[in-house]
Amino acid sequence: MDLSLWCVADYRRHWRRALRRLGGPGESAVSCLISSVAEPESGNFVFCWPLYREGDLVVVQNSVIFLDELDPVFDPDRPWLSLGPRESVDEDGNKISEWFTGMSQIDRFIDLAETGE
Repeated sequence: MDLSLWCVADYRRHWRRALRRLGGPGESAVSCLISSVAEPESGNFVFCWPLYREGDLVVVQNSVIFLDELDPVFDPDRPWLSLGPRESVDEDGNKISEWFTGMSQIDRFIDLAETGE
C-alpha cells in the first residue's frame, strides 16, 4: 500500500464510499476499491479491485490501471470512471480471475466498517 498520496484513513474512507456506490438504485453498478495509489506526478499505475454488481451478485477482479493509457485523466475520488465494462477473458483469450460475493455481504461489511467493529 502506497502512502504517498493517501493515509490509511483515506483508503478506508474510499473503500466505504466505493462499496456504498454498489448499493444504489438499479440492478447493476460498477465501482472500484483502490489498494495502492501514488502521487499522480510520480505514479505510473494504480492497483485496484474492480467491482461489478449484477443483481445480488458482486464480481471482484484484480486489476492495474495504467495512468499513461487513460483519457480523461485518472480521478482517485472516482476511480470507477477509469474502468471498462466487465470482461471475463483478456485480449489473449486467457480467463480473468474473478471472485464472487453477494450484496448482503457487502452491506454487512459496510455496517461493520461504519460502526468500527
